[in-house]
Amino acid sequence: MNIILLLKYLFLGFIQGFTEPLPISSSGHLVLFQELLSLSIEDLNFEIIVNLGSLFAIVFLFRHDLWRLIKHDILFLKTRRDEYKQDFIYSFLLVLAVIPAGIVGLLLKDWIEDTFKNVLSVGLSLLVTAIALYFVQKESTENTKEVISTKDAITIGLFQVFSLLPGISRSGSTMVGGLSRKIKFEDVMRFSFLLYIPISLATMVLAVRDIDTSTVFITGYLGAFLVSIVTTYFAVLWFFRLVRKGNLKYFAYYCLVVGFLAIGYVFIVEVI
Repeated sequence: MNIILLLKYLFLGFIQGFTEPLPISSSGHLVLFQELLSLSIEDLNFEIIVNLGSLFAIVFLFRHDLWRLIKHDILFLKTRRDEYKQDFIYSFLLVLAVIPAGIVGLLLKDWIEDTFKNVLSVGLSLLVTAIALYFVQKESTENTKEVISTKDAITIGLFQVFSLLPGISRSGSTMVGGLSRKIKFEDVMRFSFLLYIPISLATMVLAVRDIDTSTVFITGYLGAFLVSIVTTYFAVLWFFRLVRKGNLKYFAYYCLVVGFLAIGYVFIVEVI
């Protein structure tokens, strides 16, 4: 067994798990650290595995919300009682918000990866994320809207399209979309994390056809999968505690610094 290679995979599993729920782009960080570690993972095997780990953690954390939505959806379809209608509408809005990124991803996934999956593009995208997070944080302190409307869900879904670019955070883009609609921060966060579940499932289902089992490093992938579960779980808990104190701007500062470092790295490596 190659211990150094195993440690690299475990580290990338940690990076995926820690950054997935945070508005700092897990896909962008995987690109950056693969470059720094000289570990090129060209196929989607690894990305699918570590995303599955994050998905398991988020499903577990939001299991009560998921179970209530599923149960109430079924009961509403059977009984049409008003007490279940709100959750049924909420589930519909989650599905609605998935559609824009689903369509664009299905049509342009390969082109996006070929064009933007590089350190320079990630650096520039992180700067965009930083600017968006900073300004939406300043404008969101008086948000009072609690009920998400159809227009809100469509807006959040359209913002999620940008997260197809490595370096644009999925959670960050959906939060920016929701906060721009004056929705309360806690409600935007809940919707964003629940939205991750169907979009992640859809992405993995579409990517299954590209799996090449001949390239799988079983021990490394399994280790990264387990690490991503644990780190995602604790990262979500930490993130919720942090942003309740109005500290979203610190993620903007982080993205700004890492974005400039990534651009500087490209300049040093390719120009000097």
